[in-house]
Amino acid sequence: MGIGHTNAHIVKRWETDPIEDCRLICISKFPTATYSGMLPGTLGLQFDDDEMRIDLADLCQRSGAELILAETSGLDLDAGQLHFESHESISFSALSIGVGSMPAGWDDHQDAKSLVPIKPMQTFLQRLAATLQTDPVAEVVETFGHHTDNSKPLTSSATKRIVVVGGGVASVEIALCLHQQCEKQKIVRDFTIEIFTSSETVAEGMKPRSVNRIEQILRSRNIRITPCRRVTGVGDDFIVTEDGSHHEADVVIWATGAAAPPVLGKLGLETDDRGFIATSPTLQSLSDSRVFAVGDSGTILQSPSPKAGVYAVRQCPILWHNLHAFFDGRSMKTFEPQSDFLKLLNTGDGKAFLQYGLVTAHARWCWHLKTWIDKRFISEFQSNHQPSSQATKT
Repeated sequence: MGIGHTNAHIVKRWETDPIEDCRLICISKFPTATYSGMLPGTLGLQFDDDEMRIDLADLCQRSGAELILAETSGLDLDAGQLHFESHESISFSALSIGVGSMPAGWDDHQDAKSLVPIKPMQTFLQRLAATLQTDPVAEVVETFGHHTDNSKPLTSSATKRIVVVGGGVASVEIALCLHQQCEKQKIVRDFTIEIFTSSETVAEGMKPRSVNRIEQILRSRNIRITPCRRVTGVGDDFIVTEDGSHHEADVVIWATGAAAPPVLGKLGLETDDRGFIATSPTLQSLSDSRVFAVGDSGTILQSPSPKAGVYAVRQCPILWHNLHAFFDGRSMKTFEPQSDFLKLLNTGDGKAFLQYGLVTAHARWCWHLKTWIDKRFISEFQSNHQPSSQATKT
């Protein structure tokens, strides 16, 4: 249920090593899965849209799996069945849930026309392009990350005021790569980008030296940072911060920390205090050993880790082993999240910022390293993938 980083690995492994006497069913709301590591670069026109996507129908066909595109509506543990909004219920012997997360607080402002939550990522670029459209009667001939031969930039004489809510590394990447997109395509004649965060700095959790350098990079692009200002309201053309002040905003990109997606609340499973499925170190639900929860969807209560894609990737071999062990009656492996990992931020200028241990760097070779890692990962799930001409020009 959900074909994110970890579950996609299961589908891929099934192609060459299926679990004996088992039928694999994949459930998704969307026909593609989007790789989060390449989303900012696609926004910045470094990659074509299809480079960051996994075609789920193709992946499932190659693995001999069945694909169900439907919204999950409930889980019946007694009957061992999963229910859907527009599909007949299905029975399961084991269930792996990896539906990701949503940005915290987005649903409090979902009626505002200016609001663009960063998730679901599958539709983010299209939703952002539609919101940035300045002339409601103009034909949209270009969208972020996808080009047509007869496309032309959308322009406006008015300044476009873009606000990014949330100060994490994802917000930083989105702000920098959106800046690159706007400058390259001149989608608006004039634009401003401002990051609002409730924290004292952006990129919280990174080392102070890294934070200082990242803030310098943002300032060099005229991207303003407003710290210690929690956004409490969003209107069609403004935001409100907790001190009651109003700030003009035509587009509000909501990129706050992770919150549990609504579907997890429909399953009746034990959760942590944020609504994510509570699991043991074997990635199994504390409510039912048949149910696994991976990536952002699950929280190991004994050793909770940040909601970051690197942990979902590291869980891949653990989940694969434990599914086999579940059916074979063998001992399970436990997942032990690492305390530190390589961090690479796309800065939207053909460079990336790297932090690993005491090492920091901001250079073009860092972007090449990040691109190599990202493409190496997603290429495992794609067939007949062609390199992008955009990437070679960046």
